[in-house]
Amino acid sequence: MTSLRILFAGSPEVAVPSLDALLESDHEIAGVLTRTDSAQGRRRVMTPTPVAARAEHAGIDVIRANRLDDEASAAIDALGVDLGVIVAYGGLVPAKVLTVPRLGWINLHFSLLPQWRGAAPVQRAIMGGDTLAGATVFQLVEKLDAGNIFATMTEPIGAQQTAGALLKQLSFSGADLLSRVVDSLADGSALAVPQSGEVTLAPKLTLNDGRIDWSLPAQAVHDQIRGVTPEPGASTQVDGKRLKVLEAAIARETPALPVGRIDFVGKKVFVGTATEPIELLRVHPEGRNAMDAAAWWRGLNSESEVVAS
Repeated sequence: MTSLRILFAGSPEVAVPSLDALLESDHEIAGVLTRTDSAQGRRRVMTPTPVAARAEHAGIDVIRANRLDDEASAAIDALGVDLGVIVAYGGLVPAKVLTVPRLGWINLHFSLLPQWRGAAPVQRAIMGGDTLAGATVFQLVEKLDAGNIFATMTEPIGAQQTAGALLKQLSFSGADLLSRVVDSLADGSALAVPQSGEVTLAPKLTLNDGRIDWSLPAQAVHDQIRGVTPEPGASTQVDGKRLKVLEAAIARETPALPVGRIDFVGKKVFVGTATEPIELLRVHPEGRNAMDAAAWWRGLNSESEVVAS
């Protein structure tokens, strides 16, 4: 098999397993493209992306750029790579850069394309009530996530699985899928086919996506909570203060409650929806540490009706 000279583009932790897989392969990582360092934590310390940290530990040259301007494009061109590989880089590759590698660019996307094209495919899949997730490796083109497909894989979505947990799981199985596609491109056996089926979009999540709508059926509420966990996080207002919901479950054997009404029954905390209540398991009250929902409720000391909104 021919060894390819590769530029790897990625930024967050979920891209690291793919970089590791390629580092362990017979191919050469000529350089890594990632987003610039950003301020992290309460002290706002400038911190490299997880991909940058891993690349530097491996002794690989890193190009830091949030957009591929002339300087970044020239740095990529100078590497003389055969293939560009993208996993959650977080920026667009302009047309003039798409043609720089001899074999173009391929992208590992965490959805079953053409479903959930965009920045938040795993989150939107869970929020949309999907029971099946997956990953796709496709040829990068100018149009968003629209290129021909080299390979896909599927995994079921667990009933309690959060977006964070599913994304971590897919980051490892997707890395294996990506490695196999790179090998097939190297030996000339790769075959890409056009996308087919209904296109759905997965735009980046906002804080508003995490605001719980208790008027929805319990399943939809639970899907929303799981889909926005850990980021941007699910939240509601109780007594004028923000309450983050870290973990919840559908209380299928519990009598219905009015929408948004919070009750404490049998040492458990329930919130009413359009159907069955939702049981709050762990919460993070404003200005306090995360805790069990029962401990939070006991700390309210409220003798009047409590409503989440």
